[in-house]
Amino acid sequence: MEREWVVEESVVVGVAPEAAYGVVAQVRRTGEWSPECRAVWARRGALVAGERFVGWNRKGLLLWFTTCRVTVAEPGREFAFRVGALGLPIALWGYRFEPAADGGTVLTEYWQDLRTGRSRRPAELLGLVFSGTRAEDRAGVNRAGMRTTLERMKAALER
Repeated sequence: MEREWVVEESVVVGVAPEAAYGVVAQVRRTGEWSPECRAVWARRGALVAGERFVGWNRKGLLLWFTTCRVTVAEPGREFAFRVGALGLPIALWGYRFEPAADGGTVLTEYWQDLRTGRSRRPAELLGLVFSGTRAEDRAGVNRAGMRTTLERMKAALER
């Protein structure tokens, strides 16, 4: 099986893009939705491009943290951040907010594997040690996690 480097999943939510962004970009709430991220430490909830935060993750008995930097923070349009561990680039995660025909929002979560080049092998080893997931399997794990995350976000947004 060929390795996937990019994964996207989408859901339609019954709120406007600006409202969806306002909730999703509150990184401290990530633990409410993600099946892997349990908590986020950030100086404040809604971050701007360039700001950093720490994600605390758990899979089974394994616990680990990642350092993150917001790369895109465009209210109502897109929110994205780069993830690293021990100084190695791991992934780019993000959300796009597009108007839906019914007045709601097409909310898309995306992930790109950044474990390439000279740091590829050490970063892949970190992923295996900390998450228990082989690099070749990470896209499938993330796709399933995205579906769960998006359904939980949808429920929270439409309450």
